[in-house]
Amino acid sequence: MKNNNPYYAVIFTSTHSENTEGYTDMAIQMETLAKAQDGFLGIESARDTIGITVSYWKSLDAITNWKQQSDHLIAQQKGRQDWYSWYNVRICKVEREYEFVKD
Repeated sequence: MKNNNPYYAVIFTSTHSENTEGYTDMAIQMETLAKAQDGFLGIESARDTIGITVSYWKSLDAITNWKQQSDHLIAQQKGRQDWYSWYNVRICKVEREYEFVKD
């Protein structure tokens, strides 16, 4: 993801509870739905003991609209009820980026 303008990152860090039934299917659905939202720029994630998902957005309004999207609200409720023992959400403004790629 290359972007020369400032944008926003939503960093979702979590640990699972013992009950993760249905989690993988919902995560796939939410990623597909997020990609269709206005202002979505990209997503990266990793999970071991702790999961980290970072989604990238053009604006704070786009983030607010995503948080309030009806299917996403259902997933949030299910996450608090069943899938997560803990989570933390951070919203950050990305002023610049750079990368290294070894040939």
